[in-house]
Amino acid sequence: MTDSELTGRDPSAASASAAPRDPSADHDSATAQDRAAVAPRRRRRWVLLALAAVGVVAGLIAGLLVWAPWIPPPVLRPTGLVAGPATANSISFRWSRPPTGPLPDKYLILRDGTVAGSVAGTATSYLRMGLTPASSYQYRVVAVRGGKRSPRSAVLLVSTLTPPISDARLQGSWSVNVKYIQRVFGRRSETLFWQAIPACTVGACDVTLLAKAGRHPFSVELARAGAVYQGHAVVSFIRCGKGASSFPDPTTLKFWVRVTAAAGKRQVWAATALAGTMTGTSQYVSAGSYYCPASTFKATLSGTPS
Repeated sequence: MTDSELTGRDPSAASASAAPRDPSADHDSATAQDRAAVAPRRRRRWVLLALAAVGVVAGLIAGLLVWAPWIPPPVLRPTGLVAGPATANSISFRWSRPPTGPLPDKYLILRDGTVAGSVAGTATSYLRMGLTPASSYQYRVVAVRGGKRSPRSAVLLVSTLTPPISDARLQGSWSVNVKYIQRVFGRRSETLFWQAIPACTVGACDVTLLAKAGRHPFSVELARAGAVYQGHAVVSFIRCGKGASSFPDPTTLKFWVRVTAAAGKRQVWAATALAGTMTGTSQYVSAGSYYCPASTFKATLSGTPS
């Protein structure tokens, strides 16, 4: 009995198993296995490197946005506008410095929407003179840096002071209504035309009145005491008698006038209404067989600029 019969093994199979192994085949198998194991690790490494690169780039971009000198900071809107001291002809106000960033080159001052002036970027206040008394103005401020303007500030309403009536200046042309208490010269009322010429260049003071009653001009010096003006004049246009035989009847006219209203006109606090009285006194006069007794008349006055 043969060995193959004793073992029950196929001789051809035994010979095949006993054949020598190929080393190159073993190497190729190991290489394939290594590649299969290394490929996922390489992919994970590239993903990590890509994520790290994205993070670095994002950080650089953020740093450049913060630090980059070629990107100028914004021109900030002025804030904190507050009114300051005022007079009858001036106002003032102030504002806050920018909370961050550089100062502006200058500030533009806008009044009622129009540029009224400018101040240096180091300034935080503004004074305007030569304004109208008892008047209100709207102001805004705009910062300017490098030719760029900030948004306009909030509106600030400021006002010049209102002087008392006693400070009103009596000046210019007036139409004065005269109402006689009793009928005088055959009429109960008439209109006088005045030209008030102050003795001073500014403010309230004594006044010279150049007046006209019908065709008859005359002048009166009025002395001021607060809002009241008083003065008198002797006129000769009132006549005694009729026609060619009439003769002058000198009459003293006394004026008492009070300013009752005023308003700002440009830079002047000017009277805009007045009221008062006019009293006329005539002495006894005669010529030949004709005479006129002493007499007195009184009238109320009310006037406005013409």
